[in-house]
Amino acid sequence: MSASFAPPYTPLDHLVPQMQERGCAVLTPQDVGRWSGADAASLDALRADWADLPPDEYLRDGGRYRNRRHACFVVEGDAVQPVPHRAHWQPVEYNALHGGMERWFAPMLPQTTGAPAWQGVLRALSGLATALRGPQPWFVEAHQFRIDTAGGIGRPTPEGAHRDGVDLVAVFLIDRFQVKGGETRVFDAAGPGGQRFTLAEPWSVLLLDDPRMIHETTPIQPLGEAAGQQGHRDTLVVTCRAGGFQGSPQVAGG
Repeated sequence: MSASFAPPYTPLDHLVPQMQERGCAVLTPQDVGRWSGADAASLDALRADWADLPPDEYLRDGGRYRNRRHACFVVEGDAVQPVPHRAHWQPVEYNALHGGMERWFAPMLPQTTGAPAWQGVLRALSGLATALRGPQPWFVEAHQFRIDTAGGIGRPTPEGAHRDGVDLVAVFLIDRFQVKGGETRVFDAAGPGGQRFTLAEPWSVLLLDDPRMIHETTPIQPLGEAAGQQGHRDTLVVTCRAGGFQGSPQVAGG
């Protein structure tokens, strides 16, 4: 059995210097709560969504292991503005498997996007993006994922090691249930440096300065041997991008 490495957590008060120096950081769930201004109960209340995510109909590897929802926002300072539901689009340079096509995923639920805890998470992320790039509107995309093992294996990143074509990427671990694998791997885009670890605590988060870092997550397999045992790995991926959403012209101020 392969070793599982603990995440290299960064203290919250060292977050910005760590991101400036290394291009990545990992926060504990407790620090995510302090950072976002949300208590543990409020964050945990958001997790109910992941039990009923619709299937991802766009997987080009033929798999049926991924369910998801998607939503977009413009965040400037403390103002969080949802935008009309739109397609997710990436160029093939950043996603060789699914790039170049409009993917219309089911929208996130209003009770989630309107929750104070959710708003706090988006403000914290846009605040970090501002600390790294300067004050401006941030074009934010959020993706709720469930990767399951119904077919024997699930691939959190079927496109392989990649960048997302944004300024900041956040990968929150929401839940792990009866799975092995799912190791996070982060590489320096301009050098040989890299690290590997496994996110296991709900609401722990990996933060990436996307132009500087490449990342992937290894496939998951069921942990249980009993008949009918099915595992899953739930994540929330949020990206912040300056200037506009990918696939759209720049819109001043949103």
